[in-house]
Amino acid sequence: MFQGSMVAVATPMQEGNAPETPLDKNSLAGLVEFHIENKTDAIVAVGTTGESATLNNEEHCEVIRQVVEFVNGRVPVIAGTGANSTTEAIFLTRCAKDAGADACLLVTPYYNKPTQEGLFLHYKAVAEAVSIPQILYNVPSRTACDMLPETIGRLSKVDNIIGVKEATADLSRIEVIRSLCPDDFMLVSGDDATTKEFLLQGGDGVISVTANVAPRAMHELCEFAKIGDREGATKIDDTLTGLHEHLFIESNPIPAKWALYKMGLIQAGIRLPLTWMTESLEEVLIRAMKQAHVI
Repeated sequence: MFQGSMVAVATPMQEGNAPETPLDKNSLAGLVEFHIENKTDAIVAVGTTGESATLNNEEHCEVIRQVVEFVNGRVPVIAGTGANSTTEAIFLTRCAKDAGADACLLVTPYYNKPTQEGLFLHYKAVAEAVSIPQILYNVPSRTACDMLPETIGRLSKVDNIIGVKEATADLSRIEVIRSLCPDDFMLVSGDDATTKEFLLQGGDGVISVTANVAPRAMHELCEFAKIGDREGATKIDDTLTGLHEHLFIESNPIPAKWALYKMGLIQAGIRLPLTWMTESLEEVLIRAMKQAHVI
C-alpha cells in the first residue's frame, strides 16, 4: 500500500513571513490535484517539509483533515504525527486516525536525545495507544538522535509498526535492517539523492522532498528502480540531481516553497523562524528546475 514516490507535501500559506502567516486551503487543494495528476503514490501531510514545527496542534490536525478530504481515497495519506513528547505524539496520532489518514509517520523525539530504550518505549507507547499503521522516522541530522537498526528490529515486532523511513543516507543499513525485521516490514528512503540506490538494493519507496517539484519524474524513477532497471532509473535520476542537492541550499522547506511559488502552485508564504529564500540563491535553483524540466 505504501511504496514508490511518497511526497512530503509542503503546507501552503498566504503571502507573508510572520509567526502566524495564515494557511492557504485553496492552494493545498491545488497541490493535492497536482500530485494526483502526476502519479505521486502517496501524500505525507505535515511532515518536516509541511512545516510541522511551525503549526500549532489545532492547525496540524486541520491540515491532515484537509489533505484526507482533498485526496478522497485516490492515494494513501500518511500523517506526520511525531513529537518529542510522547503524550503529544499520541494526541497527534489520534487526530490523524480520527481524520481518516491511512498511516502515521513519527519522527524520533528531537532535542531531548532519548536512549535506545527510551526510543523503544516511546514508539511502543504510541503504537499501543492508537490502532493505526505507524512508520518510524529516523533523521539524526535534524533530531540529534539516531535510532539504531537493532532498535528498529525490536519495534518491527510491534503489530501496527509497519516500516521505517531511513534518512541517514547510509545504504549499508538496508541489509542490516532487513535482517532484523519481518519480510513485510517497509523500508523507505528519506534521502532523495540516494533513493535510486536505496530502491535498487531492495527498498520499497521514498518519502521525498524532490517530489514536491518533480512528482512525475520521482514516480517514474521509483517504478524503474523497483523492477531493477538501473539504466532507466539512472536516466531520470540524472535530471534530478540538481533538485536533490539544491532543494537543501537553505533549510527545508525554504527552497521547496520557493520552487513551488515559481511554478505558480503556491503563494509566497512561510512562517518564522523560517524565512523566504535568499535572492542570491534563486539562479542556482532555477538551473536545477530547468535540468529537471519543471520550468
